[in-house]
Amino acid sequence: MKTGKLFVVSAPSGSGKTTLCNKLLEDGLGLANSVSMTTRTPRPGETGGVDYHFVTRKKFLGLVKTGGFLEHENNFGHLYGTPKSFIEKNLDAGSDVLLSIDVKGAMKVRRQYPKDSVLIFIRPPSIVVLKKRLLSRRSEDVQTIAKRLGIAKKEMAYRGKYNYCIVNDRLATAYKKLKNIILSELSTK
Repeated sequence: MKTGKLFVVSAPSGSGKTTLCNKLLEDGLGLANSVSMTTRTPRPGETGGVDYHFVTRKKFLGLVKTGGFLEHENNFGHLYGTPKSFIEKNLDAGSDVLLSIDVKGAMKVRRQYPKDSVLIFIRPPSIVVLKKRLLSRRSEDVQTIAKRLGIAKKEMAYRGKYNYCIVNDRLATAYKKLKNIILSELSTK
């Protein structure tokens, strides 16, 4: 029995990663969606169990102690992690999994699953465009946006460590490229 593949999508905050991943899931490619766990509170419009599993810091740290995460990170003062049991169950069943995680988490996944992971980096056309996107969200103050832009510059330095890099200058074009990568990788399974 063949094991599944892990499709790991990373991007600086505001680059369109969530939108692109949601379109992939809606397109019926048979990808299992790995829902990350976080200690932050939901943003307007987010649903627990769909966008994230929202948990207390105590529960999260308990899972860290028992090895319950494939990878976990502290970002902007909140903890984020990929539940290990979901990944293992799907891969063992031959299912392909979509992970939307940060660059540090992606590097951990690559080390654990070097043959079964495909890393895809989504980047904005420029930092100026990224700043406009973050400002248009109206969900964070100017200081937080400045911090996110600083982190985005560091994250973009990782793009050479990914199998693929897509510039999200037009959503439809970026999505077509992303879908073609997934379909091409699935055909080699």
